[in-house]
Amino acid sequence: MSKQKDFLPLNIAVLTVSDTRTLANDTSGQYLTDALQTAGHRLADRALIKDDRYQLRAMVSAWIADPSVQVILITGGTGLTGRDITPEALRPLLDKEIDGFGELFRWVSYQEIGSSTIQSRAFAGLANGKLIFALPGSTGACRTAWEQILVQQLDARFAPCNFATMVPRYTEQ
Repeated sequence: MSKQKDFLPLNIAVLTVSDTRTLANDTSGQYLTDALQTAGHRLADRALIKDDRYQLRAMVSAWIADPSVQVILITGGTGLTGRDITPEALRPLLDKEIDGFGELFRWVSYQEIGSSTIQSRAFAGLANGKLIFALPGSTGACRTAWEQILVQQLDARFAPCNFATMVPRYTEQ
């Protein structure tokens, strides 16, 4: 652990992108919601939208503009089928991409599912100072991303560095 001794709760929004799920049967979005709250963060908002690039951009853009949202977790739409459009919809909104997130996610995922991880287009970036993480739609993949990467990187006590302590600096000019 770092010299930072206090946990800094973040305001995190969760979005599920799916043509087939509802909030009632969305186990991936529910997992992320439960996990972030168990870790001590605050749920800023939760939504579920269809695989539509313009609805997706509109929802994420609203959260990017919302001063109360600090982190956006998106589950779904990162595969290779014709309806999987999350990367194409959201990458134009990013100010910076966090290349290491997708690379690390696939490396960690490889330990669990082998070469099938190559089909994931998970990615992360910054937009208007907000951290955005796009995860696969499976609950297992969301658990892997949260438990192996995000729970640490969104905790100000994690050393040698983490995203949480940098949040105030992401909008520096």
